[in-house]
Amino acid sequence: MAEKLDYSNLGFAYHTPEKRYVANFKNGAWDEGGLSGDSNVVLNESAGVLQYCQQVFEGLKAYRWKDGSIVCFRPDLNAERMFRSAAFLEMPSFPVERFLSALDEVVKANADSVPPYGTGGSLYIRPYLFASGIVIGVQPAEEYQFRIFTTPVGPYFKGGATPIALMVSDFDRAAPHGTGAIKAGLNYAMSLHSHEIAKNKGFAENVYLDAAKREFVEETGGANILFVDREDRLIVPKSDSILPSITRRSLLYVAEEILHIPVEERPVRFSEIPDFKECGLCGTAAVISPVGKIQDHDREILFPSGMEKPGKIMAKLYETLSGMQNGEIPAPEGWIRKIL
Repeated sequence: MAEKLDYSNLGFAYHTPEKRYVANFKNGAWDEGGLSGDSNVVLNESAGVLQYCQQVFEGLKAYRWKDGSIVCFRPDLNAERMFRSAAFLEMPSFPVERFLSALDEVVKANADSVPPYGTGGSLYIRPYLFASGIVIGVQPAEEYQFRIFTTPVGPYFKGGATPIALMVSDFDRAAPHGTGAIKAGLNYAMSLHSHEIAKNKGFAENVYLDAAKREFVEETGGANILFVDREDRLIVPKSDSILPSITRRSLLYVAEEILHIPVEERPVRFSEIPDFKECGLCGTAAVISPVGKIQDHDREILFPSGMEKPGKIMAKLYETLSGMQNGEIPAPEGWIRKIL
């Protein structure tokens, strides 16, 4: 990488990579694809992604371990989720094995950008697929492009994870039987207005309730939500409108099978929240972001774990999963894909 990086102050930002992967779908088939040195995407003004938002994406990371090797964490699940997301938006899914092969290529090509072990940094990887073909009537396009780019990022929590505050949104994130369970850019676009309202009021994120009855907890604009009850059980909201997070899925396994923490995955009523003692958001960027309080209009719900440090269950889950990702704790078979 031509750019000299200060790994101690890297943050979460885009740094132009040396190479990215590009494949095109035309005449009913994907071409062989390959690496490209061009970071620009050139589209016709009537491309389907610009007119009708046909786009899906993923987010994952590559980590450099102490022995110098470079690995990814459960990328097969990202490939499978993207395959399903694309199909839901009437896009040609990119084959899972080709996704993994492309991932290997692009990480190897940008290996010099993977932050050193011990810095807390990683190589963030963004696969995405969009309609490049021309459309004007409301219909799926006939041509598509799949790309993967990378960017080195620093530790999400510099100096430790300080709990964040959330607010309950008056907007809905996703409708029942809608697109909430797929990872499409359109879902995130719909949350931006609500996110800015929360940000301007001093909150890190929104809590969205179910759109039908506004009785059940769903997720936030960019992450799944987890709770710990008074009996130290991990309580996980369940809904067909929630994005199936790979981090959440991994944390549930870690809790039950490794840490022997009881797990309940079920619909969670918002009225239950004052009875929980810990809360956290989970996702690729931070693994777990601890939550200290939720503002429900004029009512403040403060978790017993407080605003100073993560609760003990959230801290243990974070320590275990991040330890697996960084090669410090053995991971279950098949969770680690060694690339170099």
